[in-house]
Amino acid sequence: MERRVVLAREHHVVCDVADKALTRMRGLLGRRGLQSGHGLLIEPTWSVHTWFMRFPIDVVFLDRDLTVLKIRKHMGPWRTAARFRARSVLELAAGECDRLHLEVGDRLAFAQ
Repeated sequence: MERRVVLAREHHVVCDVADKALTRMRGLLGRRGLQSGHGLLIEPTWSVHTWFMRFPIDVVFLDRDLTVLKIRKHMGPWRTAARFRARSVLELAAGECDRLHLEVGDRLAFAQ
């Protein structure tokens, strides 16, 4: 699985990238949690679910330019979320959106 660094204002997040059918379907299943500063970038997708997950997550829906379209904080197990026209979803540990000060309209970027 590929790794990328996503920049959000003065912070950064190290992300595993789920861009193949199998890695997108697996997502975070089987993990016990996410560390602060780490996440999973799922692309392409416009919806996610937390079925069978053991922990809550923050979900950030992004467009093609990595602009934040929608944020769902502290999404618990057995939930679904979607944002029509999203291109990718960044899954973070619960509370990370507040730590990163993410808001709808913010634009993220990949570090070189």
